[in-house]
Amino acid sequence: MTAPQKEITIIGGGIIGCSTAYFLTRHAFYSAATHRITLLEASSSNAGGGASGKAGGLLALWAFPQNIVPLSFKLHQELAKEHDGEKRWGYRRCWASQVDCKARVPPGLGAGYAQAGGVPTATAGAHAEPSKGLHKDHKMDSKALRKLGAPDDLDWLDTVHSLRGYDNMGTPDDTAQVHPELFTRSMAQLAEEAGVTIITGARVTSINKDTDGKSIRSVTYEKDGQEKTLPTTDCIVAAGPWTSRLLPQIPVTSSRAHSVVIKSPHPLSAYALFTAISLPAGFPTPTASKARGAAAAHAVPLKRGQSVEPEIYARPDGTAYACGPTDDTVPLPLTNAEVEVGEARCDDIIYQVSGISDELGRDGQVLAKQACYLPQGGPFIGEVGGVKGLVVAAGHTCWGIQNAPGTGKLVSELVLEGRTKSAKLGSCDPSRFM
Repeated sequence: MTAPQKEITIIGGGIIGCSTAYFLTRHAFYSAATHRITLLEASSSNAGGGASGKAGGLLALWAFPQNIVPLSFKLHQELAKEHDGEKRWGYRRCWASQVDCKARVPPGLGAGYAQAGGVPTATAGAHAEPSKGLHKDHKMDSKALRKLGAPDDLDWLDTVHSLRGYDNMGTPDDTAQVHPELFTRSMAQLAEEAGVTIITGARVTSINKDTDGKSIRSVTYEKDGQEKTLPTTDCIVAAGPWTSRLLPQIPVTSSRAHSVVIKSPHPLSAYALFTAISLPAGFPTPTASKARGAAAAHAVPLKRGQSVEPEIYARPDGTAYACGPTDDTVPLPLTNAEVEVGEARCDDIIYQVSGISDELGRDGQVLAKQACYLPQGGPFIGEVGGVKGLVVAAGHTCWGIQNAPGTGKLVSELVLEGRTKSAKLGSCDPSRFM
């Protein structure tokens, strides 16, 4: 069966957009002769520079929403096998564990630190709230952790002095990981090799409909100061946190997330750690959730303990990715290139992981301090508002990397066949908001 002529425009070069481009070119109905696929990415860099490139990359059968998770987890494995994902984007099975730890004050920030920073005020740390990790919905209360010893190969965590509780959340049977930036760039490259045109530095300003408003006519974007219009029969909006600016009826929200990448002097065993870390008095004060800059807070040690929950993902390249809580102190900028990185929030993460691991603290090397905006509220996958050819694929929360292949496959079916076959959209269907 030959599909009719289609001019397909994908808005967004993150993992959802790149996976969609990839699966469109792998669909049985795809034909380079009858289909033109163009991916527009607002960033001037290659695809993968936004949240997709700064994510943790955890994959799990216990993720959500369950209507698409099994499909996507399976596709991850198949993609890795077909394209040598183990070498190309760091695919490997891993453990996911919850650990309850007590941090040590980082070296050099002991008694002298308190004097250098001045005497703590009576309120320093007194009203601090525990900071929650991105995957908090999957964690049990730290008091419910079984008091188990850590596995022998978890040798990059201070299990002797810091560990107070350990429990598995996932095993290599149901948990895996990828390097998200490498995975996103690989999907983009594979899509390009199959005929997709990727245009970077292209910020979409409008999605244009026919006069009756029932179908898509074109997409207008700005590049290098010039406005251009791209004829379009099918428009897929995969713009992550920027989606609602193009589709106000889709309630995608966003929050800023900070992370760091630390190089260890030794290989790191395959563990993703969901931590609950008790910071002792005297530890550098974490940046308040509502504080915009708050670098000065680090001059004041905690007067009393506080709990934090950074997440740490060991990678096969000898690095570890660690992320902290989200904040909403800086509004979503116009493009990813304008994302503001809070140095103090990155330092918080570094201090905290240093307090439970010499491999990532005293002996580690910080390679990156970064921030991105995490799309929230969904995922939303499906046709929008009864407009023929208008599809959304956005709002994937902290499980965007996990659910990207499944999303891409479902969108390819929707665009080229008119319906999804590999899984039911269920709660992902945006029609429930129309």
